[in-house]
Amino acid sequence: MLRKVRGAPCFWGHPAVLGHSCVGPHALGHEPQQGGPTHGVHPVPNLTLACSALLQHVELRKHMDADNIIAWEPPEVIQKYMSGGLCGYDREGSPVRYEIIGPLDGKGLLFSASKQDLIKNKFRDCELLRLECEQQSEKLGKKIEMVMMVYDCEGLGLKHLWKPAVDTYGEILSMFEENYPESLKRLFIVKAPKIFPVAYNLVKHFLSEDTRKKVVVLGSNWKEVLQKYIDPAQIPVEYGGTLTDPDGDPKCSSKINYGGDVPQHYYVRDQLAQKYEHSVVVNRGSSHQVEYEILFPGCVLRWQFRSEGADIGFGVYLKTKVGERQRASDMTEVLPNQRYNAHMVPEDGSLTCSTPGIYVLRFDNTYSFLHSKKVMPTRWASPSAHWCQCQWCGPATAWPPPT
Repeated sequence: MLRKVRGAPCFWGHPAVLGHSCVGPHALGHEPQQGGPTHGVHPVPNLTLACSALLQHVELRKHMDADNIIAWEPPEVIQKYMSGGLCGYDREGSPVRYEIIGPLDGKGLLFSASKQDLIKNKFRDCELLRLECEQQSEKLGKKIEMVMMVYDCEGLGLKHLWKPAVDTYGEILSMFEENYPESLKRLFIVKAPKIFPVAYNLVKHFLSEDTRKKVVVLGSNWKEVLQKYIDPAQIPVEYGGTLTDPDGDPKCSSKINYGGDVPQHYYVRDQLAQKYEHSVVVNRGSSHQVEYEILFPGCVLRWQFRSEGADIGFGVYLKTKVGERQRASDMTEVLPNQRYNAHMVPEDGSLTCSTPGIYVLRFDNTYSFLHSKKVMPTRWASPSAHWCQCQWCGPATAWPPPT
């Protein structure tokens, strides 16, 4: 397996990891040869890092249900107000994606959809781009492995520097860097305002050095530069080309979503129908565990929770010893611990329990040394064998849970 990984072309991750372009030098953990020449010699991959990166990539694809991600339908608010889109191809046949920053309402989106759904939507975008590259390769009879991106930064302002939005965008960039190494051909910044350097400094540390070198901020001649790399017939009229929608729309809005302010009726925090009968305070620097016994394989464990005041970490674990509290490091990790903005949008999720046992929903506040967090959790099970044993809701709780 390692031999195949070492020789794999450096591009997109793929469910068929072996025998397909899957990981690049960045993901393989290349290290320069000590004392050797820097040109004309292939770097030596650190195979430990390669295996770790490969396993993390496979876990992400499993967590995102990558085989079915194209069919996944994002929440309506994301479909309507998450800006950007694929439109046209460069002169070498690579897909071109536009990101429209100015009208993007990060705060409205995070008040209306979970951070995880926003990240999942971007993962879906990456998979659509990978699929587009494969189709272009077949159509043109040559390997198309990279994409060009155009960032329209007109209207970038202080509202885009809201910390939860910047943090979420950072996670998206990290996901892209770690799972789609060397997929970026060029990234052109157009119509950048004076505040752009401030915004870029907030996120550039999420980018590898190779990626930073591909970011080009264009000046007033940006239309001419785009036409150097993209045929005008493949560029929307809005960006200096001749391409329009069939109805004559110069923005090609059928392909590029231009976002906009999210109406407040999409905000979900104060409209949540779920009633929380229980709450728990997770002390600063501490964690809280809720145990749930699964008696049969195939049972679907579901949860929903919200927090007050700030975000909260959450992960799901399987106990390795029954009858005693275990640290997270001593249990089997089932759902990796992440920080959730559950104080803005209630978080819900589920997983299929392949193994019977004691599952632990762990609320993590160990990273906060100043503030305790109040969490209101609800969870239940959809059993494949009709019944589950629930230590919170009582023995033998049927699905659906009583209202």
